[in-house]
Amino acid sequence: MEKIKVGVLGATGSVGQRFIQLLENHPFFTVTHLAASEKSAGQSYYDVMKSRWKISGDIPEYAKKIIISLPKPEETKGVQLVFSGLDSSIAGEVETAYAESGVMVLSNSKNHRMVPNVPILSAEVNPEHLEVLKHQPTKGKIITNSNCTIMGVTISLKPLMDAFGLKSVMLFSMQAISGAGYPGVPTMDILGNVVPFISGEEDKAEVEPQKCLGIVKNGVIEPASFKISAHCNRVPVFDGHTVAVSVSFEKKPTKTDILKIWSEFQGEPQKLGLPLAPNPTILYRDENDRPQPRLDLDTGRGMTTVVGRLREDSIFDWKWVVLSHNTIRGAAGAAILNAELLYKKGYFN
Repeated sequence: MEKIKVGVLGATGSVGQRFIQLLENHPFFTVTHLAASEKSAGQSYYDVMKSRWKISGDIPEYAKKIIISLPKPEETKGVQLVFSGLDSSIAGEVETAYAESGVMVLSNSKNHRMVPNVPILSAEVNPEHLEVLKHQPTKGKIITNSNCTIMGVTISLKPLMDAFGLKSVMLFSMQAISGAGYPGVPTMDILGNVVPFISGEEDKAEVEPQKCLGIVKNGVIEPASFKISAHCNRVPVFDGHTVAVSVSFEKKPTKTDILKIWSEFQGEPQKLGLPLAPNPTILYRDENDRPQPRLDLDTGRGMTTVVGRLREDSIFDWKWVVLSHNTIRGAAGAAILNAELLYKKGYFN
């Protein structure tokens, strides 16, 4: 197949920048369309971003000369797929317009996540949820990522749920400041501090895993029935969401069972050899003080879910710590991996 022409909506934001970085020299996709607000439209990406590029490495050469347009389908020429890093205040309407025009939308926003026939797709966890796309009324389709906080959590839960069933889950998140976008949390609020509230995060963390781990029934996704309680906190770490997880199972496994299942877990991305697929999917660190964002964040090019501190829980059955890269595995990288899966499954033929 020829490369698919793709666009990035919200190209000047933190997630948009990560899309542009990860799509450089991609074997399946070529970026031809960048969209942002009226303040940036009509200018080259380099002119807008030369003082606003906030991630490591330079702006990729391919993106520098692309003229930024408004996020409107009529501005798009020959694009079959858009990656959306738009703010939720405008994402719902804009993404729907692209889907209605026949473009596939891979969204990082919350707007469409809980629509029953829109998958919250995690490529290793629930590829069978793509079945509901045929029940979306638009010519193009919308696929969402989960909230970045629970991306690594659901990956760690999926193979254990399949083997032992889930009864209840407790999450305690320590979320990086990059998750708030740029400029994010004011310095005087976060340095030397922990902020025990992130607007909307706990609500998302308590419903999205159930949908991710649910089943397709009668053309919609029926959420799983286990219970979740979440505490979400902002901490002074630049990148990397750390989540402490406690779980009760339908049938309690042994520690040996859990470690074996994690080490052997592979999804369709690994079996298909997709470009961004991490191998291993889950890496267990057996040191007492790991995982740590400073040491483990870039494992598998930021796509591997790093887990550690597995131990018995006096109230639940087992507890562990999950680390995932919030702007790669939890955002842009996950959406690109989802798009790679669509490509291999022939959705662009």
